[in-house]
This record gives sequence, structure tokens and C-alpha cells, in this order.
Amino acid sequence: MSLAGALLSGDVRALARAISLAEDRDPQASQLVAEVQPHTGNAYLVGLTGAPGTGKSTLADALVKVIRDRQQTVGVIAVDPSSPFTGGAVLGDRIRMSRHTLDKGVFIRSMGARGHLGGLAAATREAIHLLDAYGRDMILVETVGVGQSELEISTICDTVVLVLMPESGDAVQSIKAGILEIADVFVINKADLGGAEKTRRLIQDAIGLGPKQAWRPPIVMASAAKEEGIAGVWDAVLAHQTYLTESGTLATRRRQRLKQEVMALVADRAREDARRVLDGDTAVGRRLRENQNGKLDPYALAEEVLDQRASQGGS
Repeated sequence: MSLAGALLSGDVRALARAISLAEDRDPQASQLVAEVQPHTGNAYLVGLTGAPGTGKSTLADALVKVIRDRQQTVGVIAVDPSSPFTGGAVLGDRIRMSRHTLDKGVFIRSMGARGHLGGLAAATREAIHLLDAYGRDMILVETVGVGQSELEISTICDTVVLVLMPESGDAVQSIKAGILEIADVFVINKADLGGAEKTRRLIQDAIGLGPKQAWRPPIVMASAAKEEGIAGVWDAVLAHQTYLTESGTLATRRRQRLKQEVMALVADRAREDARRVLDGDTAVGRRLRENQNGKLDPYALAEEVLDQRASQGGS
């Protein structure tokens, strides 16, 4: 049986292997995603983002329990700033979610961001497609949490949950960075700490100052470590899902998401082609390597790269 066939039949080892191919940027990965694509579009995608230390992993773990209690399957992609083989926060994620290890209705995968500026591994989109085709009902994507670059999560997920904590300054930072605008649900985690109500009012005031929209993001108080308020967080996510579906906004978001994915793939391909031209035995490559004073016009060089790429048929 092919790898795609095994994945579609529910073989978890095939799923893990497929995601590894995507993460390693193996050429087989794109073909595999193409093979399973007709079986995608059924999972609901939820992004968890926020500053480091706000408890996103603990919240993800608690949400998995709620989702499973409601008889739905779930996949979790935890994007870590380092390689998945170096431990660190990845090890922390695995320890926190270890109680779900034997549950066949849960699949958890840590992925290294590997320098990808958006806080999301380059293979995250492929992993989402593969999990979707595998038949997960819900997919949680937990991001690195590196500030403004987290805006990328809104181009990948259906619902974005912004996780904050009391008196940490991350709420103010989120307002300044514009991250507030991408949140569909706010969660003030560690709400048992002092200052939770002050943070809630701050976010509420910021929402009130923004443009009026049909969906007003709810602010949910929770303590993931104590598993308090978690059902309320998930109910808020489901309420947003209902709103998107009934208003027709979900279809619009997914069309926009497809457009963003195509643009990202085109940009990646163009970047690789440009690197081959600049590093290869080409006129522009040789001139670049022979240049000693750095005074070459980068715009002119870029035009030469594009011209050469066009003359080669974009291959």
C-alpha cells in the first residue's frame, strides 16, 4: 500500500512518516499532499498564539481533554523555535501532553520553526493537510509566540485564540503590535493571579475602540494548570465556528487561506530558483562572488536573476 493509502486508511505511522517528509522538505511531500488533497477540508483549524510564558501548551493540553470528552478527534501541532531533536520546549510540550499518549483519538507533533520568521514551521501547512486527510475533527496549532510575526497564524487557521496572562505587559504589547486585530477569542490564562480583571478591562476597552464588526471577540478567564474555565474557552471557539459557518465567512476565509498558501509556495519556489542562479556558474553569480566592495546594484542584480529564470522557463 502506498504511503498516501496507508495514511488515508488510518495508519498513524504513515501519518508520522508523511509529516517528517514535509518537515524535511522532501520532494515526495508535495506529491503526497496532492494525493490526499481530495480528502481534506473537513477539519476545523484553531490557532493558539501569544507571548512566551502565557501557558499555551498547558492550555492546548487542557483543550485536548475537553475535545476528547466531547467525542471528537484532535491533532496538535506544536511549533517550537528549535529543532524538534534538541529537547527544550519540545520536551516540555511532550511531558505536558503525555497523558494523551495512549489515546488513538489524539495525535501530537512538535515541529521546529527552523528560523521561519512567522513563528510557524514552513511545513506547518503540509502537516495540517495531512492531519485533515487523516480524519481529525479538530486541529490545534500552537505557535512559537514571537510577537508581531505571529500575525501569520491568521492566514492558516479558522479561529485564532490569543492567550494572555495578567499583569505581564503582553496585553499592552499585543495592542501595540496589532496582534489584537487577528484574535477571534481572547483567553486570559492564569486568571487566578492578581490583575486578571484589569487585563480583561484593558482588552475590552481596546476592542471597543476598534472598528465595529459582526463578531465581537469574547474574553474568557481561565486557569489551564487548574483546568478551570477550559470548557468556556472551547465553547467560545465553537461559537465562533458557528458564526463563521452561518454567515458564510468560513468559506471566504478558506478561499483567502488557499490564496495565501499558493503565494507562499510561489515565493518559496522563486527564492530557491534565485539561490540556484546566484550560487551557480552564471554571469550574475560570478559577478556577485567577484565583487569586493559591495557596491553592485541589488535591484539590477535582481532583474538579471528574474530574466535568467524567465529564459530558463522558470525551472
